[in-house]
Amino acid sequence: MISIVLVEPRNSGNVGAVARVMANFGFEKLVLVNPKCNHLSQTARNRAKWAQDVLQKAKVVKKLPEFDTLAATTAKIGTDYNIPRSPITPKQLSSICRGNAGLVFGRENTGLTNEEILSCDFVVSIPASKKYPVLNLSHSVAVILYELSGESHVGHIIPASKAEKEQIMKMLSKALDKMEFATKEKKETQIKVWKRMVGKSFLTKREAYALMGFFKKLK
Repeated sequence: MISIVLVEPRNSGNVGAVARVMANFGFEKLVLVNPKCNHLSQTARNRAKWAQDVLQKAKVVKKLPEFDTLAATTAKIGTDYNIPRSPITPKQLSSICRGNAGLVFGRENTGLTNEEILSCDFVVSIPASKKYPVLNLSHSVAVILYELSGESHVGHIIPASKAEKEQIMKMLSKALDKMEFATKEKKETQIKVWKRMVGKSFLTKREAYALMGFFKKLK
């Protein structure tokens, strides 16, 4: 089940609008990270309309929760050299429609920090106008949930868990320790590239164990 994660939302009306959009597309799990507003205020309830259940059941936490897959959203994309901010589109995100996943949306005024983006598996960006690429929070949620709302026909396929992906990265790191790099930064770049590739590939559990077997053979 996919959860919508809002980081430090400041406007209760925006939270209510997000709840309404979630209900529009059949999503129920809302997570608020260190919110700066009251998500149960009358303003939020008025904006949520018939999505009161989404607001009432929203989970409030102090930091980003753990999911098997975390996707950060941002309007501030980077070049090929800015690996953490190299994005996929909402349409490409449709492959994530299974397993325990969280879609992370940043603050209304500043978005997500680089550290928060690095903690996610990959970045999603809506291809809006370059002159004004920043969408309203609830509008961003609507666009992405629209792409995810179609029927999934891969429910029988088990995705790799967060723990399994972390194990792959540990084994990869050990393999890189045996290799020579001109600088420490080049090695760190390799780790960033592999982390993003593992995140974007939407590994199945079977594929994850096949990769682990491969890295064991490298010893």
